[in-house]
Amino acid sequence: MSSPSKRREMDLMKLMMSDYKVEMINDGMQEFYVDFHGPKDSPYHSGVWRVRVELPDAYPYKSPSIGFVNKIYHPNVDEMSGSVCLDVINQTWSPMFDLVNVFEVFLPQLLLYPNPSDPLNGEAAALMMRDRTGYEQRVKEYCEKYAKPEHVGAGQEDKSSDEELSEDEYDSSDEAVAGQLDL
Repeated sequence: MSSPSKRREMDLMKLMMSDYKVEMINDGMQEFYVDFHGPKDSPYHSGVWRVRVELPDAYPYKSPSIGFVNKIYHPNVDEMSGSVCLDVINQTWSPMFDLVNVFEVFLPQLLLYPNPSDPLNGEAAALMMRDRTGYEQRVKEYCEKYAKPEHVGAGQEDKSSDEELSEDEYDSSDEAVAGQLDL
């Protein structure tokens, strides 16, 4: 089993070196968050999403589980759970793919070319097929409401107060360290 774990480490390092903000969930390397920016030339371009990635024990032979943490309006993303309906990740995954492919190719293509004929969000799919301008307007409203940089760190609303607390703790620990250095 050392080969999949080495590959997991290597892919994770590659992702971190590709300028993605990665935040580990536990001590292991199997669950983490990645901050993902919407692709240019799409109604999602102003959005930033926190994406939860879970690597199965059999990664890279089995595909990662991918889900948006903050809300996104898209025919192929479940609005409540954030789970992604993406053929490449769910069905045609190959060990030749890596995590950088997910964030530089698969997710941008999903946002650039939604597939309303295979929806997880039926309302978004129907609006996209019926009124493309109205769909793009709704996407932009969701970006404004749920996908700004300040929303990425929050996830749930009660988490923002935790962040402030940890920021204050960080500041006070800085002062404590500085005080100790003066001795």
